[in-house]
Amino acid sequence: MQVVTGKSVLNGIAIGKIKIYKAPKREISSDPAQNPEAELECFEEAVEKAIEQQNVLYEKALASAGESSAEIFEVHAMMLQDDDLIDAAKEIITSQNHTAEYAVKQAFDNQAKVFAEMDDPYLRARSADIIDIQQSVLNILMGISADSMQGTEPAILAAEDFAPSETVRLDKSLLLGMITSEGSTNSHTAILARSMNIPALVQCGQVLDEWEGKLAIIDGYNSCAYIDPTPDLLESLTNRRKEDEKKQALLQELKGKTNTTIDGRTINVFANIGSPADIGQVQQNDAGGVGLFRSEFIYLNSKNYPTESEQFEAYRHALESLAPKLVVIRTCDIGADKMVDYMNLEKEANPALGYRAIRICLTRRDFFKTQLRALLRASAYGNLAIMFPMIISIRELRECRDLLDECRKELEAENVRIGKYQVGIMVETPAAVLCADELAKECDFFSIGTNDLTQYTCAIDRQNAKLEPFSDTHHPAVLREIRMTIEAGHRHNCWVGICGELGADLSLTETFLRMGVDELSVNPASVLPLRKTIRGIDLRLPEKKDEVQK
Repeated sequence: MQVVTGKSVLNGIAIGKIKIYKAPKREISSDPAQNPEAELECFEEAVEKAIEQQNVLYEKALASAGESSAEIFEVHAMMLQDDDLIDAAKEIITSQNHTAEYAVKQAFDNQAKVFAEMDDPYLRARSADIIDIQQSVLNILMGISADSMQGTEPAILAAEDFAPSETVRLDKSLLLGMITSEGSTNSHTAILARSMNIPALVQCGQVLDEWEGKLAIIDGYNSCAYIDPTPDLLESLTNRRKEDEKKQALLQELKGKTNTTIDGRTINVFANIGSPADIGQVQQNDAGGVGLFRSEFIYLNSKNYPTESEQFEAYRHALESLAPKLVVIRTCDIGADKMVDYMNLEKEANPALGYRAIRICLTRRDFFKTQLRALLRASAYGNLAIMFPMIISIRELRECRDLLDECRKELEAENVRIGKYQVGIMVETPAAVLCADELAKECDFFSIGTNDLTQYTCAIDRQNAKLEPFSDTHHPAVLREIRMTIEAGHRHNCWVGICGELGADLSLTETFLRMGVDELSVNPASVLPLRKTIRGIDLRLPEKKDEVQK
């Protein structure tokens, strides 16, 4: 038996024979082309077909993994329409008399190298996307079918790495699990695997050809894989997988049940979503509402500033579909690792500490008012809460509220119907925590963004993989800040929720309930496991461990 260690993408067990997934060999000649005009025509047709493929992949990912996972294929389609990239390839064909294949290889490699050398982690990660779309265009030019590499029997696929497009193309009915020698737990491929509930192990070192056809087990709980497992281990982990399947079936029985502890404390469990396309997942997982609608994805998926009407339709659809459930919509949180070309934001040395979120909105007020007007118009169609991100002072909160009131008065003068709505902020900086008493007096609610709160409190860049060993998501300082925020909010009749990743950390659920948190908002798939945990807690019993010192 061989034991392979790596990083787990999903807690789960996968058992089956290994299929080595190898990218096809592409031998590209540098010899001059016989007919450059014909090569140019082939290139243009291949790009058009590649764009069509990305749109098909988007729809497939949307159905299997949700909007937030599918959006990468919209980005890919946009990259294939980038004038600089396409013109560079055409220039190699027409001026240097090379084949379409050679032009794609050179132009796309050059662009990928530019991204790979950038300082910004988000832009640096786009290098892999350039290579992905390059492979798509080359496959079309060379008549290679990417669908033929999976085989016809259910298997655990092992590869050096998988591109997002390869992951989505895979036949899920034949995919038991994934093992890669490279990759990361935060890559698009890992996100897709999690969304599709596929056990996967990344960063496993060399994938050996000799594994082909051998029985293997991926143990996501212990971040390892067993090649040729012993009979005893096979029996043990087969039983563990059966237990997991039973637990999933039991979770479905929790639909329609309340999030109430044994001693009678009820808490709201909401879902985090990226667009109206994720509403189905909110409903399927029986979430009580939406605790975080990331409105910035409307901007990220647009080639230009989305209009008031376009935003209104998106917000109206979400509110109307989920009414009377509460939908908390966060105003535009662009900047840092989320950039859009049309906003012409300057490159910054410390983007996480820079011009982002509410700082952009308060200095580009016409841009901000477009969103606020759309939100107010949509408020007539459901139960809306408007949430401002990155607020660090009462001055900023009042400026936001003043602009909101200005928009409301404009719409009322236009005889536009406006419904009731709540106003709150994300608490995601130590400054907001320390000013929480003052801020709570002018808020209906707080939602604690634990991802950024941890980043800013511990001075650890959440985008920097090298800092993972230094990161402590349960850092006492962060937990104390959460307690302080909840207590400050309650002193001023302001309800308090958590919408960051810690909300789904079941090892902290009891801690948060004892702190008095009113709401937890998590990814849709975590709603039922969180409900199960809540229903098993008895707050009358002594706390098992004192994770947070008062």
